[in-house]
Amino acid sequence: MAERAILHLDLDTFFVSVERLKNARLCGRPVIVGGALERGVVASCSYEARRFGVYSGMALKLARRLCPEAVFIRGNMADYSYYSRLITSILEEEVPVLEKASIDEFYADLTGLDRYYGCWKWATRLRKRILRESGLPISLGLSTSKSVAKIATGEAKPNNQLYVQSGREKPFLAPLPVQKIPGVGPKTHRTLATMGIRHIHTLQQMPPSVLQTAFGKWGRLLWERANAIDPRPVTPHRQRKSLSAERTFPQDLFDLPSLLTALSALVEKLAYRLRQLGMYTGLIALKIRYADFRTFSQQTKVPYTAFDEEILPVATTLLHKLYTRRMGIRMLGIAFGDLIPQTCQLDFFDDRLRTTRLYQAVDALRNKYGPHILKKAASMPPTPLHQLPQHSKNPLPYVR
Repeated sequence: MAERAILHLDLDTFFVSVERLKNARLCGRPVIVGGALERGVVASCSYEARRFGVYSGMALKLARRLCPEAVFIRGNMADYSYYSRLITSILEEEVPVLEKASIDEFYADLTGLDRYYGCWKWATRLRKRILRESGLPISLGLSTSKSVAKIATGEAKPNNQLYVQSGREKPFLAPLPVQKIPGVGPKTHRTLATMGIRHIHTLQQMPPSVLQTAFGKWGRLLWERANAIDPRPVTPHRQRKSLSAERTFPQDLFDLPSLLTALSALVEKLAYRLRQLGMYTGLIALKIRYADFRTFSQQTKVPYTAFDEEILPVATTLLHKLYTRRMGIRMLGIAFGDLIPQTCQLDFFDDRLRTTRLYQAVDALRNKYGPHILKKAASMPPTPLHQLPQHSKNPLPYVR
């Protein structure tokens, strides 16, 4: 069997880099991208800002105190989605197996290319093409596993590349701090520090049973990652191409308000499923079937999202475009495509962090009590006045 060749690519300070493409005057200056200054957090920051101690996830108020001369930008998810898709399209043309790990991070399996071209030479050519066609800085790492390739990318940054050859993985990892291992967050790092473990070479020499006692299953994985054992395959990011839901009505619907109510319910249902899968969608498709069984559909790309309130207006626009005949609607369907794994950085713009927490609370209730425990008013058909409770002092809340 051929030695695996796994490529990891990461767009450097992606949101900042896109902003610099739009405004060259930002180059060389500390730049911080995030939401509203009063309550937002840092989504991305330039290396110039990092020298002041700024990092992703930090409160913007604190970032301003640390780096008052920084340029603060609210960010535009539509722009970032566009460039993410541009890079994805280049990679899909070039690599045999591609996994889109997030909006700005990718894995590719190049196993077997050494017979024809040479994986390192090929990866170098690919990176040059991305730089040339997108104008965005990108770093890459090449090795025999996903975890080592990802760590190599981190060591190559900014805007560079690193090859960890077969047999050199453990010596490469040994001197690095333990937090370089993907998945080692602040909590795990603190626990390891209390155990006197600060560098990967210490993990390499420990019995895995000790780490299992301290961390459970994660302890065994931690030992394996430290010893460059990572058999995870590169999973094509379009393995699940779409999510869809549709509803056939018992009686044909003729009025737009009823169709909009049905559409809202479908969006609410499917967006909940999307969040449960930990995915974002970048494409909305709508389908209607008239009473004569003729079916029509339209789709449009959107900035990556998993929020009902961002999806529904797009779906509503598509419905207005499709519903053009003076005839009843028999069936209504919606689909989400261009799915990518959720990443926390997408939640940092404007009020998205607060919105994310709201949806997390709502979804937690649905998970516990069932998906129908909470519904938006727009998803519920209006209640006729004669069916309202007779003793209600204020019937208005029951009326849409």
